[in-house]
Amino acid sequence: MEANPLSKKKPVIISNNRNVTEVAQNGQIKPIVPSPKNYTLDHILHAELAKLTGNLSPASLDMARHDWLMHLVFSPDKILSLHKSLVEKIGKLGRYGMQATADKVIEPLILPSPGDRRFQSNGWQHWPYNFLYQGFLLYEDWWKEATSNVRGVSPHHLDVVSFTARQLLDVFSPSNYLLTNPDALATTLSEGGANLWQGCLNWADDQRRNATGQPLAGTEAFKVGENIAVTKGKVVFRNRLIELIQYEPTTSEVYAEPLLIVPAWIMKYYILDLSPHNSMVKYLVDKGHTVFMISWKNPDAADRDVGMEDYVHMGVEEALKAIKAITGQPVHAAGYCIGGTLLSIMAAVLARKGDISFKTMTLFATQTDFQEAGELLLFVDDSQLAFLEDVMSQQGYLDKTQMAGAFQMLSSNDLVWSHLINDYMQGKRRDMNDLMAWDADATRMPYRMHSEYLSHLFLKNDLAEGRYEVNGEPVALEDIDIPIFSVGTVRDHVAPWKSVYKIHLLTDSEVTFVLTSGGHNAGIVSEPGHKGRNYQIATAKHTARYIPPGQWQHQTPMQEGSWWESWQKWLVGHSKGKHKPPAMGNKSEGYAPLADAPGTYVFVK
Repeated sequence: MEANPLSKKKPVIISNNRNVTEVAQNGQIKPIVPSPKNYTLDHILHAELAKLTGNLSPASLDMARHDWLMHLVFSPDKILSLHKSLVEKIGKLGRYGMQATADKVIEPLILPSPGDRRFQSNGWQHWPYNFLYQGFLLYEDWWKEATSNVRGVSPHHLDVVSFTARQLLDVFSPSNYLLTNPDALATTLSEGGANLWQGCLNWADDQRRNATGQPLAGTEAFKVGENIAVTKGKVVFRNRLIELIQYEPTTSEVYAEPLLIVPAWIMKYYILDLSPHNSMVKYLVDKGHTVFMISWKNPDAADRDVGMEDYVHMGVEEALKAIKAITGQPVHAAGYCIGGTLLSIMAAVLARKGDISFKTMTLFATQTDFQEAGELLLFVDDSQLAFLEDVMSQQGYLDKTQMAGAFQMLSSNDLVWSHLINDYMQGKRRDMNDLMAWDADATRMPYRMHSEYLSHLFLKNDLAEGRYEVNGEPVALEDIDIPIFSVGTVRDHVAPWKSVYKIHLLTDSEVTFVLTSGGHNAGIVSEPGHKGRNYQIATAKHTARYIPPGQWQHQTPMQEGSWWESWQKWLVGHSKGKHKPPAMGNKSEGYAPLADAPGTYVFVK
């Protein structure tokens, strides 16, 4: 990504015109630094240990292993069943191997799980590679049996053991080694080993980039403000946590109600303003919507004590105040991932006060009930949280590389092993696209905020169960009664769609739910014209009977194309007409334009 444009400029005042408190020099935000923390030996030990364990608590992993193993040892029926299964699988594999030596393509004993693309090529269908991959899949299946349905084991511990076993087994997949990967061997023979030399160069380049903090190879082609995040607009408000971008209209008239988008602060906002052809912001502006976007500051050690309530008040609340001063209208609000969770909290706070500032609420891949939050819950328990807090307390934040490890493990075949095979064994660099370049431009998480988020939302599920508080008062999602548009994605490892679907149970609102193809990011960046996209959509009135997610998916018709079009029509249906575009900012109210989009915070590394 490009260098910080502030590096040769004068200090920028981090404030609107009313409350000047901070200064940014060379792109580094300089708020008042909290008083130093006292670090115990525990903090130091755990922080150093985390470097060896990938930030996973050894105690948490060992408790899960011990729980599983002890219950397994005292389950003779389960042991006998596993022994019988192992003998049967060995016998089947032996017979399969004898048939496979004839070098004929025969029916496999076991198929890879959905989404596993490691053994798709024709080379895996011939001896000895068919024997190797079938043996691996059978062994993987046996371990799945061994780490499931063990009576008495904590469900969380059983999930941890099963996940850990799968990760360890993936290391030994025959696809990961040159001599047992027919595709890599074929490339090596055809290129005379040039691929391996190029793979070594690729590996050396990656190590250099990691050591110097440079982004992935290929990201240089995507430059913020030049060919991505280029929709025209102005920063109309800035505080120590956010910049608020107002985008310029491209139509002579706009819908009366503006749209505020609250992205997740684990990511840079411009995932919703990528290249012009797939920018959600540009799509909405071209359709006649006045769009405002929050661009979060990338926190550092000085922001260690910034908490969830700061994100509520300094983020969404301050942005809403600015938008109302500029437009004088109620707001359509949209939130992405944790940004949507924050938006839901803000909506409940407003509803409790009888404030009608929000006209509708849209949630992209957003969870409000975290009881079934998918495999991310594997990394959240009391032991893991205490360990992670010690890691964060020393540095004041959770670094983007520390977060990346957990997300990579959730989809290790796609994010780790395929990279090793393609870039190092095949000697090919993957074609970089704008979404991949954005993904490499990650952010940090403040210590206090991330600790509160994991503890109150993931671990205790306080928001869904009525225990979460803002300003000392409870937040009740059932107070929300404005129309809701909620989007889940089929292959979401971060916010599983059935968890997202629970918004039906938590609010007293009309809910229009969309289930779209793709994953947590690609399913949301699903512009019209994108090939292969499809979605299901249905609206449930607040008086309607609840339909379970599986039944909903089975009975809701499939539609081809982009869900953006249905959402935009939904927004129009909840708007009261068009008028001339509002001014860019409102100088008389203290919201004069401060800079051109994409602003300055997006460049802070």
